[in-house]
Amino acid sequence: MRKTISSFIRIGTGIAGAVLLSLLLLYMIQENLIFYPDRIQDDYRFEFPWKFDEKNFETAPGVRINALHFRTEGKSKGVIFYLHGNAGSLKSWGWVAEDFVPRGWDLLIIDYRTYGKSKGRLSETALYQDAQFIYQELLREDQEEHIIVFGRSLGTGIATKIAADNNPKQLILETPFYNFADLIQSIYPALPMWMLSYHFPNDQHLKSVKCPVVMLHGTQDEIVYYKSSEKLLKHISSKAELVPVTGGSHNDLRNFPEYQAALDRILK
Repeated sequence: MRKTISSFIRIGTGIAGAVLLSLLLLYMIQENLIFYPDRIQDDYRFEFPWKFDEKNFETAPGVRINALHFRTEGKSKGVIFYLHGNAGSLKSWGWVAEDFVPRGWDLLIIDYRTYGKSKGRLSETALYQDAQFIYQELLREDQEEHIIVFGRSLGTGIATKIAADNNPKQLILETPFYNFADLIQSIYPALPMWMLSYHFPNDQHLKSVKCPVVMLHGTQDEIVYYKSSEKLLKHISSKAELVPVTGGSHNDLRNFPEYQAALDRILK
């Protein structure tokens, strides 16, 4: 009997140890499940058909945030501060300028730490601090009433924080999630939520946003489910609008007339 009990204890201890080890491993690699940066060489030269300047911001000692500042040919209506999704780099994201520069808006788009040419250690706090630093730099050239904050997917988690802490002209969110735990649970339902190091509470930050908010979301989004935006509407006390893109998925909204018509109206 004692041998049987001892065997059960050893087996139970082994299983518990394996589970704890698995959870620890998941905790350590969670950034690899969230962020998919495309790293590029420092001497890489960007090429786009619109006029732009490449900039580097030292937001903290040893941290460099690489950015592209696209400029309109004529008089600018203002500047759009664009916070992109979780994959790629400015080498691919720079092409979003096609939706903004021809409409008369300058565009400043940044690569997060570890993305492209940017350097520094990732954390949620660091992402907020870098974006706020660059927002303050924008204020050296433009008044807040001429600044639009635009967040796409992961970038909505940073954009809502910036809009909550400042007072831009407008906040535009493309495929926004409710909060990060809600998003991760919908994708990785077996992952314990208490393990998450990133929270991005869009639902909470939007409560403090004073400027108008527009959300654009595909009804067939396979990554951030569409009802995320419907739930977020309940937390916005400022003027808010949800533009459903019927049939749109996560990465193809710009191909739909509803999306382009919405940008025409918002950015007129």
